[in-house]
Amino acid sequence: MAAAPQPRLRADALRNRERIISAAREALVEHGAESSLDEIARRAGVGNATLYRHFADRRELIHHVTLSVMARLADRAEAARAEEPDAFLALRRFVHAAADERIGALCPLLAEGVDKSHVEHIAARERLDQGIEALMAAARAAGQLRADISVGDLMVAITQLTRPLPGTGCMNFDQFVHRHLQIFLDGLMAPARSQLPGAAVTLEDLRQK
Repeated sequence: MAAAPQPRLRADALRNRERIISAAREALVEHGAESSLDEIARRAGVGNATLYRHFADRRELIHHVTLSVMARLADRAEAARAEEPDAFLALRRFVHAAADERIGALCPLLAEGVDKSHVEHIAARERLDQGIEALMAAARAAGQLRADISVGDLMVAITQLTRPLPGTGCMNFDQFVHRHLQIFLDGLMAPARSQLPGAAVTLEDLRQK
């Protein structure tokens, strides 16, 4: 049986929902999965009752944060491909945009709180995968991207470079992310200057870990 359609939210209710998701994403990046729902409500400028009216519990909120991040990344991938005349510049633009989403900080906690078999998650993931694949295929077809690189390689690098380091000695680490992403991207350009060990990493490889 098909699920009943969800009622359309009023404009003010939709704005509250979007503010809660945005505040939750910021809190999860800063404080991890144990971020206080009270603090998230405070950041969003809403009461606790409003938060729970939209999201029954922490798991549901994390699910929607995941959908929001994937949708934003897919939007950025599609915009870069449509607007940049140079295929590798489009790929560069997307990679730096993905870093700004701090996906490395979100990845571990989202993996624990998300139903990856949920129909909404599958649809969002497939759209994002297709957007990144299209960017890389265009750069490869233009002879700008080395042939021994796959989407998984790209996502591992972005994730690692945007994951907070433990302790307090690297609080300003973020200021170096885009600099080191640029070094990484230079290494993706064809012709390759070295032979990489192992095989190109696919998205399926990452999901089996």
